[in-house]
Amino acid sequence: MNGILVVNAYLRGEKFEVLYNHIKKAAQKAGVILEIRNNEEMQFFDGEADFVLFWDKDVNLAKRLENKGIPVFNSSQAIALCDDKAKTYLTLEGIVPQPLTYIAPLSYSETDYTGFVNAATENLGLPVVFKECFGSFGEQVYLCNSVSDVLSHVNEKPFLLQQYIEGGNEDVRLEIVGDKCVAAMTRKNKNDFRSNITNGATAEEYTPTQSEIELAVKACRALGLDFGGVDILNHSLICEVNSNAHIINLLSITGKDAAKDIFDYIIKKL
Repeated sequence: MNGILVVNAYLRGEKFEVLYNHIKKAAQKAGVILEIRNNEEMQFFDGEADFVLFWDKDVNLAKRLENKGIPVFNSSQAIALCDDKAKTYLTLEGIVPQPLTYIAPLSYSETDYTGFVNAATENLGLPVVFKECFGSFGEQVYLCNSVSDVLSHVNEKPFLLQQYIEGGNEDVRLEIVGDKCVAAMTRKNKNDFRSNITNGATAEEYTPTQSEIELAVKACRALGLDFGGVDILNHSLICEVNSNAHIINLLSITGKDAAKDIFDYIIKKL
């Protein structure tokens, strides 16, 4: 079986190279010949492949590959839903519990959002979590203690305001592959309200409850994910869902290799 691992041409660094090479080695162990190609190269791809493992967020490229009849994991639609935090929230609304969230109204030009922010914070209370709709590793996420603090982060980019959950600096990350939880860890940050390891959080292996597993699986199904990293607050609220979570951190903490499970899943699926 021959596959292609699609990565971003412009996202470089040692941690990414370690991840990509690890995925390639996991493929080899599974009997899969995996070629690493970036999204710039793939714009001009005119060859064949049994599948594409899409470790990027270039949804237009993912859709183009699907149009060529190539199976893509995760699908372009699933990646698009996870990449946009507003779309994630709306897709999961009424399906799984989430922190109360208000999405900033669409604007076509520079806008004064004071009225929206006043109304949202009145309903959510303060402090409130400000999130740009697009971003990874906890970037563009801020804890705001006042309306003026919120407004200081507003720019031309789409954003949402979310209820602050006490203890939000600690969460549970479940890696789901094909409706199964293959690994889990708790993350806690003593110096930041965000629980991302990139922002200094510590982590340890965790045995999730059946309720947490069911929540995570339900979220992945709703988003159409073949695999994904699901973040749960207070053991009961879905915070975010990642279509291509950084599985090296999970491996180093738990000793469980989600890449192996992903290739087992793809082989079985095809």
